[in-house]
Amino acid sequence: MENGTEVTDFILVGLTNTPELQIPLFIVFTLIFLISAFGNLGMITLILLDSHLHTPMYFFIINLSLVDFGYSSAVTPKVMAGFLRGDKIISYNACAAQMFLFAAFASVENFLLASMAYDRYAAVCKPLHYTITMTTSVCTRLAIGSYACGFLNASIHVGGTFSLSFCKSNVVHHFFCDIPAVMALSCSDKHISEMVLVLISSFNVFFALLVILISYLFISITVLKRHSAKGYQKGLSTCASHLSAVSIFYGTVIFMYLQPSSNHSMDTDKVASVFYAMVIPMVNPIVYSLRNKEVKSAFKKVLGNTKFSLAFGF
Repeated sequence: MENGTEVTDFILVGLTNTPELQIPLFIVFTLIFLISAFGNLGMITLILLDSHLHTPMYFFIINLSLVDFGYSSAVTPKVMAGFLRGDKIISYNACAAQMFLFAAFASVENFLLASMAYDRYAAVCKPLHYTITMTTSVCTRLAIGSYACGFLNASIHVGGTFSLSFCKSNVVHHFFCDIPAVMALSCSDKHISEMVLVLISSFNVFFALLVILISYLFISITVLKRHSAKGYQKGLSTCASHLSAVSIFYGTVIFMYLQPSSNHSMDTDKVASVFYAMVIPMVNPIVYSLRNKEVKSAFKKVLGNTKFSLAFGF
C-alpha cells in the first residue's frame, strides 16, 4: 500500500502460509471451536436445568461460559475461513467489530474471575452469612459491573486504536484484529495510545488480581485454622476449579498485553493468542466439570432423565 492512501480493509497474515498445513489446521481449529461451543453452551444449559445449581457460584459460571463462547466466536470462525478458503481480507469495520468484541468479552472475564474469588471468600470464610452476603441483588450487580467495565474498557482501546491513521500498510501480522497487532501498523504517533493500553490493561488486571489474592489469602488462613484433613480437602475442592481458571487466564494476559507493542514478537504473540482466544474458552468448561462433583451429578441426572424420556417415548 502506498503512503497517503487510507486503509479500507486489512489483510490477516494468519498462523502460517504453508499450503500443506491449511486443511489439518482447519480440522484442529474446527474441533477446538466445536468443543468450546458445546462445552460452554452445555454448561449454561446444565446449570439452568438443575435447580440444585441455582447458586451464586454457578450464576457466575453461567456468565463465564457465555463470555468464553462470545470471545471464541469473535475470532475462531474467521480463522477457520482463512484456512479453508484462503479468505484473509477483513474490512475496516469488521476488524474494529472483531477487536471490540474480543477485548470486551476478555475484559469482562477478568472482572468475573475477581467476582468469583469474592464469592469463594464468602463461601469459605463466612459460610453462615453466605446467603446474606451473596444475595441475588449482589450477584447481579457484580455481573452487571463486570460487563459495564469490560465494554467500557473495549470502547476506550478500540476508539484509541482506530483514531490513529493507517497509511503505510494494511497487513496485520496476526490471525485476528488484536489491538497490539493493528496498532503497530499506524503511521501516526502511537505513543499515547500504547501508554493508555498498557496503563488501563495493567490497572484492570492488577485490580482483579489484587481482589483474587486478598480473597485467597483469607481463604488460606481460614482453611489452615480448621486443623483437619477434611477441612483442608473441602476448602481446596471449593476453590480448585477457580484457581485453575485464574492461573491459565492471567498467565496469558500478563504475557500478552502488559508490554508496549514495540516489544512484541508477533510470532510469539500468535502462539500465545491461540491459547488465549481459543484454548482457554475450551478448557474452562472442562475444568469446571471435571473438578466439580455437583456438575458431574447434575450431568448424570440430566442424562438419566433424557434416557428415561427416550425410553418412555418409544
